[in-house]
Amino acid sequence: MLVASSLSQPVILIGYIVFFCALMYFMAIRPQQKEKKRQQELLASVAVGDSVLISCGFYGVIIDMTEDTVIIEFGNNKNCRIPVQKAVIVEIEKPEA
Repeated sequence: MLVASSLSQPVILIGYIVFFCALMYFMAIRPQQKEKKRQQELLASVAVGDSVLISCGFYGVIIDMTEDTVIIEFGNNKNCRIPVQKAVIVEIEKPEA
């Protein structure tokens, strides 16, 4: 009986380790990967003329794009154009035809 209990302790310990590693994966790592993939798909669909929301809370319209930056026009003032990185875009609203 003493031999059986001493063998089951390492098995239980390994089971706990596996359980907590799986829990960590499903609670932390996997949601981050999904969010990163969603953000990449969002940025791939950006086009000139789209209305966007950037991370600081400003709404604007994209008037020009390069590989990693966009120029956004804010408000009704045509002189308020600011270049920002694509990574700050949080939401896209396509213009209706």
